[in-house]
Amino acid sequence: MNQREAVVEAMKANGGYATLGHLYKEALKISGVEWGTKTPFKSINRIVQNSKFFFKIRPGLWALLEAKDKLPADLRSKPKPESDHSYYQGLLVELGNLKKQKTFVPKQDRGRTFLGKKLGDMVTVDDIYPFTYEDVVRRASAVDVIWFDDRKMPTEFIEVENTTDMHSAFLKFVLLSGFHSTFRIVSPAPRKQEFASKITHPSFSTIVTRTRFTSYELVSEMHTKEFEATALHQAWAG
Repeated sequence: MNQREAVVEAMKANGGYATLGHLYKEALKISGVEWGTKTPFKSINRIVQNSKFFFKIRPGLWALLEAKDKLPADLRSKPKPESDHSYYQGLLVELGNLKKQKTFVPKQDRGRTFLGKKLGDMVTVDDIYPFTYEDVVRRASAVDVIWFDDRKMPTEFIEVENTTDMHSAFLKFVLLSGFHSTFRIVSPAPRKQEFASKITHPSFSTIVTRTRFTSYELVSEMHTKEFEATALHQAWAG
């Protein structure tokens, strides 16, 4: 079996599609393949860009050309805003889990799916930790993704803003500004200018230096790199 066949097999085992991070973890497990390189992850990245066999669905998400008509409905056509939202929520949850953070999404989002998995099955925190006053915790529980540390304190509050106004996200962050946390807007790259113009309003002076804009592409890249690092650590440990 050659390298491309190993990537194909790993994709088929996952329903005909996979993130690069998933391929980094699974393709290298397939026996009988000689990678013959010190950079197998670059090889996998190069392989999936062969348009004779693969096609790109979203940043960091690839599928088999032969499986195109058999993919889940939300992956066969141009992504809708609601499926984009769930996809990046899922990436952020997986990324948080890989970083050894405890992850939370709102209860109303638990039934949403990320590549065939329910978000509720991916998070490690079912009921949000009571990290402060009940009313503040209740409002925090509506944030799209929260990462907590081992002390059960929030380290990141993350809002995925596909098309909606960022103003409401900023208001949530202001409410939570008393905590030593990072606030993050995850959104399509073209919205960065909108972010920059709104976050500097005097109403948001308490969060302006702690609120980050992160593009969809960067989230995908971070997700991939974290899987790569995990695979390297596992190889190092033997």
